[in-house]
Amino acid sequence: MKEVVVLSGKGGTGKTSVVGAFAALPGRKVLSDCDVDAADLHLLLSPTPREEHEFWSGQVAEIDPAKCTRCCACQEACRFDAIHDFAVARVGCEGCGLCAHICPAGAIRMRENMAGRWFVSETRFGPLVHARLGIAQENSGKLVHLVRQKAKETAEQAGIELTVNDGPPGIGCAVISALSGAGLACIVTEPSISGIHDMERVLSVCRHFNVPAVVCVNKFDINEDGAREIERYCAGHGVDVVSRIPFDTRVTEAQVQGVPLVEYTDDARLVAPVEQAWRAVCDRLDVAPS
Repeated sequence: MKEVVVLSGKGGTGKTSVVGAFAALPGRKVLSDCDVDAADLHLLLSPTPREEHEFWSGQVAEIDPAKCTRCCACQEACRFDAIHDFAVARVGCEGCGLCAHICPAGAIRMRENMAGRWFVSETRFGPLVHARLGIAQENSGKLVHLVRQKAKETAEQAGIELTVNDGPPGIGCAVISALSGAGLACIVTEPSISGIHDMERVLSVCRHFNVPAVVCVNKFDINEDGAREIERYCAGHGVDVVSRIPFDTRVTEAQVQGVPLVEYTDDARLVAPVEQAWRAVCDRLDVAPS
């Protein structure tokens, strides 16, 4: 099983647009959207759900009004201000369990929390495993791991050797869950101060987990000095810059229309750099790009 995860140190670099284009390019692959906090790959791929499952994670407190003596001990002890009028606010509760521990009447119990849903869907480009985390829910790293695992299982069942994962931005827990054990990281960055800084951070995470990485510079022509700085940094750290994609409003137009960039336009100026990045990914994973 070969696995590439597409990352960006920050949001808004064009990561999902690149993954959507990869999906539409030749080659059998299973796709997954590991950005479960703000999943949007489905907007480009228009999936048809085949399976839907609940994701349970963590606990929330629940007060039994029949047992509650209204002593207010729980409300006074709650550090998260989640208990008002002898009821627990689901969004405010952190699931620490202190209230259940100190309640003299035993009126509070901790119950499992339904934190989101995950799906196995079909697209015209192949299977897609994706998820939706509930509002104000946590443990996204656990859900990312689940999505990756189900994508691998789906690929094995279909006899497909490659999974392409749209990873979350940043360098936190969800990124670690998406990255660790992958065969390759493709980092999409932009030549801005924050883009360069966060690319350096995510590359350091790749080195820590011993995951080889390549870099794709998106919107390189909005700051060519910044693009050259990225290339110098990558050359100094043994990382290949495999593509330079120009800025073009048609990328946003394709998103609005809900289609991958390579289907929205055949302009070689835009399509060729994305195809170049896809071939580089396939070459490094020893996978046929068609």
